[in-house]
Amino acid sequence: MSSVIQEVASTRRAASERRKGDGRMAALFLAPWFAGLFLITAGPMAASLYLSFTDYDLLTAPAWVGFDNYVRMFEDPRLLTSLQVTFTYVFVSVPLQLAAALALALVLDKGMRGLALYRSVYYLPSLLGGSVAIAILWRQIFGADGLVNQVLALVGIEGTGWVSHPDHALNTLIILNVWTFGAPMVIFLAGLRQIPRMYYEAASIDGAGPIRQFWSITVPMLTPIVFFNLVLQLINAFQNFTQAFVVSGGNGGPADSTLLYTLYLYRKGFADLDMGYASAMAWFLLLIIGGMTLVNFLASKYWVHYDD
Repeated sequence: MSSVIQEVASTRRAASERRKGDGRMAALFLAPWFAGLFLITAGPMAASLYLSFTDYDLLTAPAWVGFDNYVRMFEDPRLLTSLQVTFTYVFVSVPLQLAAALALALVLDKGMRGLALYRSVYYLPSLLGGSVAIAILWRQIFGADGLVNQVLALVGIEGTGWVSHPDHALNTLIILNVWTFGAPMVIFLAGLRQIPRMYYEAASIDGAGPIRQFWSITVPMLTPIVFFNLVLQLINAFQNFTQAFVVSGGNGGPADSTLLYTLYLYRKGFADLDMGYASAMAWFLLLIIGGMTLVNFLASKYWVHYDD
């Protein structure tokens, strides 16, 4: 009996040692992730939260000022202008981007030959749209002597300097953001492939045409994908910076017409050396994005349809 007890105890000790070894190995593999979390994400976030309550110019030690930076935000006319420009940019470009992505996904869902090639080609704008090179190219295309005006001249229309005119500069950024429809298009295409074909067959037997099928079958079945893309693209649009920085020359011009919130934040922090105020702006942007995301989740129960 004692030998059996000793054998059981030995087995338990061996199992315990294996679990400890597995735990140490897991911790070893997770260590780089935790290091990145604390050093690259959590650490800088905590530092920016502290700096948002200070007067800090990057050259001298931070001086505690309490909520002064947050109070200044509501007295800053350029910040209000940047908010107006940003909301216009987001609420116009995101719906147009999703509409373009869905339209193209519907075309690609027809099972055409070379689908993988087309899918890759149309996904490229999402990879390249946020780059400096594309932003420079965009500025040239919509410049006074750019490709757009050259095409208009062929049909007798005199163009303007689209990126240098206050009434049109923001529209060029909106078009650029709409052009980066590749990522939501791929997600829409995957969602379309999951809709059972029997629904369309039954609707056809009942006499429903393509338009009726789209609104009665495709759209309701695709609402979870629409919701997912909407949340992601809203967050991305609020954070867009490179396009506005390059196209406007880094100043949000002309006449602050392209002064996105992120661009103004950058200028306050690194051009005006007002990092305390810029940190407060960053946390205010986080609240805006969080609030918009919360509103989307609360409203989703009224229009997003799941299988259950």
